[in-house]
Amino acid sequence: MEATGVLPFVRGVDLSGNDFKGGYFPENVKAMTSLRWLKLNRTSLCYLPEELAALQKLEHLSVSHNNLTTLHGELSSLPSLRAIVARANSLKNSGVPDDIFKLDDLSVLDLSHNQLTECPRELENAKNMLVLNLGHNSIDAIPNQLFINLTDLLYLDLSENRLESLPPQMRRLVHLQTLVLNGNPLLHAQLRQLPAMTALQTLHLRNTQRTQSNLPTSLEGLSNLADVDLSCNDLTWVPECLYTLPSLRRLNLSSNQIAELSLCIDQWVHVETLNLSRNQLTSLPSAICKLTKLKKLYLNSNKLDFDGLPSGIGKLASLEEFMAANNNLELIPESLCRCPKLRKLVLNKNRLVTLPEAIHFLTEIEVLDVRENPNLVMPPKPADRAAEWYNIDFSLQNQLRLAGASPATVAAAAAGSGPKDPLARKMRLRRRRDSAQDDQAKQVLKGMSDVAQEKNKKQEESADTRAPGGKVRRWDQGLEKPRLDYSEFFTEDVGQLPGLTIWQIENFVPVLVEEAFHGKFYEADCYIVLKTFLDDSGSLNWEIYYWIGGEATLDKKACSAIHAVNLRNYLGAECRTVREEMGDESEEFLQVFDNDISYIEGGTASGFYTVEDTHYVTRMYRVYGKKNIKLEPVPLKGASLDPRFVFLLDRGLDIYVWRGAQATLSSTTKARLFAEKINKNERKGKAEITLLVQGQEPPEFWEVLGGEPSEIKKHVPDDFWPPQPKLYKVGLGLGYLELPQINYKLSVEHKKRPKVELMPGMRLLQSLLDTRCVYILDCWSDVFIWLGRKSPRLVRAAALKLGQELCAMLHRPRHAAVSRSLEGTEAQVFKAKFKNWDDVLTVDYTRNAEAVLQGPGLSGKVKRDAEKKDQMKADLTALFLPRQPPMALAEAEQLMEEWNEDLDGMEGFVLEGKKFARLPEEEFGHFYTQDCYVFLCRYWVPVEYEEEEKKDEEKAEGKGDMTAAEVEEKQPEEDFQCIVYFWQGREASNMGWLTFTFSLQKKFESLFPGKLEVVRMTQQQENPKFLSHFKRKFIIHRGKRKVVQSALQPSLYQIRTNGSALCTRCIQINTDSSFLNSEFCFILKVPFESEDNQGIVYAWVGRASDPDEAKLAEDILNTMFDASYSKQVINEGEEPENFFWVGIGAQKPYDDDAEYMKHTRLFRCSNEKGYFAVTEKCSDFCQDDLADDDIMLLDNGQEVYMWVGTQTSQVEIKLSLKACQVYIQHMRSKEHERPRRLRLVRKGNEQHAFTRCFHAWSTFRKALA
Repeated sequence: MEATGVLPFVRGVDLSGNDFKGGYFPENVKAMTSLRWLKLNRTSLCYLPEELAALQKLEHLSVSHNNLTTLHGELSSLPSLRAIVARANSLKNSGVPDDIFKLDDLSVLDLSHNQLTECPRELENAKNMLVLNLGHNSIDAIPNQLFINLTDLLYLDLSENRLESLPPQMRRLVHLQTLVLNGNPLLHAQLRQLPAMTALQTLHLRNTQRTQSNLPTSLEGLSNLADVDLSCNDLTWVPECLYTLPSLRRLNLSSNQIAELSLCIDQWVHVETLNLSRNQLTSLPSAICKLTKLKKLYLNSNKLDFDGLPSGIGKLASLEEFMAANNNLELIPESLCRCPKLRKLVLNKNRLVTLPEAIHFLTEIEVLDVRENPNLVMPPKPADRAAEWYNIDFSLQNQLRLAGASPATVAAAAAGSGPKDPLARKMRLRRRRDSAQDDQAKQVLKGMSDVAQEKNKKQEESADTRAPGGKVRRWDQGLEKPRLDYSEFFTEDVGQLPGLTIWQIENFVPVLVEEAFHGKFYEADCYIVLKTFLDDSGSLNWEIYYWIGGEATLDKKACSAIHAVNLRNYLGAECRTVREEMGDESEEFLQVFDNDISYIEGGTASGFYTVEDTHYVTRMYRVYGKKNIKLEPVPLKGASLDPRFVFLLDRGLDIYVWRGAQATLSSTTKARLFAEKINKNERKGKAEITLLVQGQEPPEFWEVLGGEPSEIKKHVPDDFWPPQPKLYKVGLGLGYLELPQINYKLSVEHKKRPKVELMPGMRLLQSLLDTRCVYILDCWSDVFIWLGRKSPRLVRAAALKLGQELCAMLHRPRHAAVSRSLEGTEAQVFKAKFKNWDDVLTVDYTRNAEAVLQGPGLSGKVKRDAEKKDQMKADLTALFLPRQPPMALAEAEQLMEEWNEDLDGMEGFVLEGKKFARLPEEEFGHFYTQDCYVFLCRYWVPVEYEEEEKKDEEKAEGKGDMTAAEVEEKQPEEDFQCIVYFWQGREASNMGWLTFTFSLQKKFESLFPGKLEVVRMTQQQENPKFLSHFKRKFIIHRGKRKVVQSALQPSLYQIRTNGSALCTRCIQINTDSSFLNSEFCFILKVPFESEDNQGIVYAWVGRASDPDEAKLAEDILNTMFDASYSKQVINEGEEPENFFWVGIGAQKPYDDDAEYMKHTRLFRCSNEKGYFAVTEKCSDFCQDDLADDDIMLLDNGQEVYMWVGTQTSQVEIKLSLKACQVYIQHMRSKEHERPRRLRLVRKGNEQHAFTRCFHAWSTFRKALA
């Protein structure tokens, strides 16, 4: 065949799955001179075909799963070859040619699953190699020279070989991202090369004889390592080096001997998959509940019982799969059923007695496996459906009643406390007066009066709807627009990115135009042009034009105008649609294309039907299959008939269903139904269906088949099964075509995950077809070309030509045919190739009357009753509690004094490098944000001796032989208790906590057995008892202790008390005068450029600040800052120009009051308990209390801010908005002189009025390493 078709433009083709056995290979491949990639997997090749020599531009060749014994041939003559994939063949060492490694661009080589016993010779010469896979061979050694040259490797797979050691030169692979060493006897290999591979992301060491002694002690430098597999080894506990991996996402520790997990697993904050199956675990630590990103948890074949699962496991909000088969579970925690995303729950082979009732509310569950639990009784479904998300009564009176308010308060809330509207009262009285006028003569006047009143009422309403700035709302903004579905015409992402989008009207609907053809208009077509841009405020805006061609038909003109308006409604745009006519375009339209538009003669046909005689192709099909029948085309002759089958002969308006003498009745019935569908959907009911039985055929039947055969024989093999259909997706770019295959057997190819029970070969589903694309379905004897409704016209034309070329290229039977199917008008034969693509109406026979009552579509009283029944529990009590009053200074000082009286001694330690060093006492009270501190506090604990004293008194009185002094000597001294406070700065890594738990904590536990308590704290979330030991002199500096600042920059500190004098801190903030406030005290440290560390420290006292805080500021100034600095206390308004304003940068406007401090409250909205609940944070809250996966409500006395984290669910957002409205309504009745306004705040976009409520607001803390 000459290269006159589209073959020279094909850039890539996937011919996998075809049978090229016996030396047959399509010669037409030679014509694909532009071919860049070629896939010939599973094609039964025994040698490389000669036709490859013509593909001089070939870059990627895949010949996996064939019968190749050698790669000798044409490969070395292909100068552009970059990738060779020859896995799963029968290659030996001699079958790999040396000359392929001289190819300059060779970067990918996959020779896995072959019969190699050594590395290919000359492999070290391929210096540009990036991907090397030699797994599943019999290689016993790697030459040292290999990794001296191949230093750019990104992927290396040496699994399932016979390697006992690895060359030390592997440490040179600093770019390596994936290393797979599974199944090698590496017992004596210490893997000291690993810490040098700093780019490593995936490390698989499955079945490599790993123990605690032959793993590196630290992998701290591997900051990118996300996937680790240490399964099938001899580990007895989790290696400590794994806790130092900051980016760990997937960890497989299955099939080891691990009996216990450390509390340090809470360091794996990013882990999504954790496999601990086939170990010796008896329990899980509660720290596992902190792995909030965990999606898959596997615990099969351990020794877990009910007590071994932590009760807080429901906090794993992202959990999708939980597998704990073959354990000793009698029950599972109810909180596990509160994981909203749980899809798979496997609990077979346990000792389950029952399951929590909440198991019925796992709405996303796909697999629930509880087999082989002989005593299991499933719980009944609860009647109140208490775990539903919605149907909550958010009315203020109902929530007050649930919170326990008095009936009077509830009644007052129901009545409302707003001022009465005199105008409304006047209108009501007037309506009453009018209703009393029932005289016929006055009814006309009443009607006219009503019209006038309605007009006045509308004017009043329009006055009420004025914006705060006084702007009148446009007339069309008040209209309620009908909800129309435009998704049939426009995609979801249209108009969401700046740029140009153009549609061409074809068959009444808009079809997207490729970007390469923008500005080129057919004279007989109409177009819609959308220009998306950002306006001055940074929001999206649009311009919509519809262009009318000079030769366009009426249907195209009308549809372009209609769909332009549809597009405007779909976007919610306020612009008008602009009509542009060919040859008379406006300047604005021409500027969209930079004044470069051109006209092309011709266009598509009109969408109106033309009356033509339809031509039908006569075909015959053999019907096979039991549950779902399928049709296999057969030659149109009598010899094709088989007495065991049913055949369907389609002549267009005559359809014959022929039943063989040995065919089953069910096959006949199904074939008849299939013929009825063809008649209804494709022939408009005009075809005549005739049922024939073998031996009673009319003459016209045999006339179509070319005559009656002498005998109808069995000729179809018993094991017949047609070739697996191949689905190609046609890709079109600038000057090239591509034809990749969609491997529908893999679930990753599907947009929606196929059902688990669906076998891979049955996953050819309708959902694979995208309306914007064109596909070719190759069924060997039938080739279907499916055209999506929104697919470009050029792709359609190319696909039709390519389908014909493909049919002619490969060996096929003579009766094979190419047919075209437009989306929405597919033939029944095409639909039959897909799983469950049918027009049969599905009926749910399990639906009962109760389900119908609770289902959608109810209205009126029935609906209200159903909603009342389905109300769920929601706890909004915290919103109605009064604000916590601040603690009096005298009370705080008394508490501080009592706690310090009990303190016997305090020792401080700070993390320096990898060890804790003793902290000098003069540095007590100074903390740094990048450091970790440990304070060991010893407290005296009084011992009660009441009972012993009574007995001793009785003995002294009765016998008189023991004096009071002896009794006193007998009593032991006061007992003591030790508390270790661990303090972590918000910029410090978790290495400090790891170091403490593995070193210092064990030392303390041995010194004070049974009397030690560990309290872990983070910055600004300290224990009040701990704060009391510093007597309000608690200073937090930025940076790291003992690190000399490169530039002598001034530093500004704010002193602030949150709710109690105990919670007083002096924290460094940005050195900017706009952060000053007249109600607070600040300290400004200005260093001089001198060698003797001199400078000046100011204590700035705001004019409205508290006198006690002013004294505290002076005290901190004199005792806590460097003695070499001069000290000065200045009042607001008396600042010296020379140093203060120069040191702070410049004088800027700042707040002169902090009224918000008297009203500030922070609430947390969450559904982690299984129902929606609001809780209040204490008055000493900080920025880190803003949980990223929750909604926070902040009330500052004027506004109520609804702060939305980045990982918040839509359910929480909707419920929190309702709760926020309830709170505002409640506060309006309690404090009507301070009405709150609602403000929505996204994380990262907080305004000053929000951030000033938090002490020392800064950037958000990143996920800790």
